Amino acid sequence: MATDAALVSSIGMYLDDSRNRLLVAVSDPGYNQQRTSAATLRKLARLVILNRDNGQLIRSVDLGSLSSAPNHFANDVAVDTQGNAYITDSFAPVIYKVDAQGVASIFLENAQLGAPAGAFGLNGIVFHPDGYLLVAKSNEGALFKIPLSNPAGLTRVTTSQNLRAADGLLLQNNTTLQVVTNAQAKVYRLTTTDGWATATTSGTFTTQPQYPTTLARRAGADSYVLYSNLNALQANQQPPVAQFSIVKVTF
Repeated sequence: MATDAALVSSIGMYLDDSRNRLLVAVSDPGYNQQRTSAATLRKLARLVILNRDNGQLIRSVDLGSLSSAPNHFANDVAVDTQGNAYITDSFAPVIYKVDAQGVASIFLENAQLGAPAGAFGLNGIVFHPDGYLLVAKSNEGALFKIPLSNPAGLTRVTTSQNLRAADGLLLQNNTTLQVVTNAQAKVYRLTTTDGWATATTSGTFTTQPQYPTTLARRAGADSYVLYSNLNALQANQQPPVAQFSIVKVTF
């Protein structure tokens, strides 16, 4: 178990098994009353890297100071084959990059990726083995393809599926992507035949209305969705939510 003070609110995680690392996108939405502060509330974007086996802190990397945007929210993490991490910022039109040595930079800053004040823009992110990222933009239900070699050449994936409130992503295989949409209480399975220029819906799983957020794979095509109960947390439920459901996705 990891309890380092750098973990104000742990948002997205990536288990980099081959490098014995757990990468955590850390923000401060104000829910952790023990660690929130005026200096970090809605301004914190951090990548925390922990030892997979014992939870010890390897590195804490500040990201928000790289961008002049007034607010920040580090949301999700993807890792490429070289060990570079890519982190989305929901409150700024930015994707950060942290290399295997812990050096942070702005991978992409683009107005297309922005959202109105208070709204969530960039959210889930995955690395595709063909050398690009797939990134969800929650407020407009969009999915973007971003080449690692030319991030400025990003394109929007064409799909007729409404992906409003898109959150976590899971790349099931090179041509199949699962997308959680929290406000819709759905997990959509998208497929492509043209390298994610376009995508069609090949399955839908309806979740409980408990604000599903992210996905994890167990084996093969099996995936599981986490119900965060964020709606109860936002309503300041007393006592605070302490139990969370993890449910197998069935299309």
